[in-house]
Amino acid sequence: MRVDWEKWEEDYLATWASKSSLTLGRQRPEEECVVRTAYQRDRDRIIHCKSFRRLKHKTQVFIAPKSDHHRTRLTHTLEVAQISRTIARALRLNEDLTEAIALGHDLGHTPFGHSGERALASLSLGFSHNKQSWRVVRLLENEGCGLNLTSEVEDGIMQHTSKGSPRTLEGKIIQLSDRIAYVNHDIDDAIRAGIITEVDLPKAPCALLGDAKSKRIHTMVLDVIMTSEGNPLVSMSPPCYEAMSQLRKFLFESVYFRPQACVEEERYQKIIRDFYLYYMENFEELPQEYRQRTKQEAVCDYIAGMTDTFALDEHMRIFLS
Repeated sequence: MRVDWEKWEEDYLATWASKSSLTLGRQRPEEECVVRTAYQRDRDRIIHCKSFRRLKHKTQVFIAPKSDHHRTRLTHTLEVAQISRTIARALRLNEDLTEAIALGHDLGHTPFGHSGERALASLSLGFSHNKQSWRVVRLLENEGCGLNLTSEVEDGIMQHTSKGSPRTLEGKIIQLSDRIAYVNHDIDDAIRAGIITEVDLPKAPCALLGDAKSKRIHTMVLDVIMTSEGNPLVSMSPPCYEAMSQLRKFLFESVYFRPQACVEEERYQKIIRDFYLYYMENFEELPQEYRQRTKQEAVCDYIAGMTDTFALDEHMRIFLS
């Protein structure tokens, strides 16, 4: 029962962990669940929402990959959840809160990965996937009523990017776990795609972190745990963080912004621009549920909610039929 879980949190979790019984609450007060804590309830609401299901058809890095084994936005989300839960459990922080933030952190991502995000941001100043993820859980899901999540989960979703300042240590775990996950699985996907090989990876960071994906993830996770254990903080040691940053820089130079990727980016950014201009001129063609908002908000919400496959099919219907 919920009260037993809340008692367990009080007795077992670290002093500085977020306790579900002490949540700052929801936008709309509601009766507590008999069985689940507030954060467990948030986790379940996210898993069952439409935006979560759409993540399986949204790009992580490689659009329409030839291999079935490349990550999607959904598998990335699950990897972040696994890494972050391991860290939270080891540090005796709130694992349920951590998992809820992890599962919701990318709900607002556009189709076509960061290419789509950059295109929409250039058309609507201030657009970013973390803010859009917050809009999804706060305003858009559940027929415009939102999921009515706790303040701590909403904060963790909004603040999960590197520039954010999460209010909870569980939110800080997501900041690091997100980067640990994508740096390592994007290398893995790039190797699988034949874009790079293990030999191409920079030697210095691999010497510190490991010569294989699983070793690098283990090293980074263990480093966060050892650096943070027994302290009211969540951080990575400077040497480990610098090594991770070097691998991230390598990805930008050799994978994300390689010449072929830039050609692909222009193609998919054009699709986003076409949609934006079309729906700004033909606002009445948006579904009725979107037309209750300002025009720019509605158009951005509709485009950001598209999956890759829906966007490609819809673009063909509108512009090539």
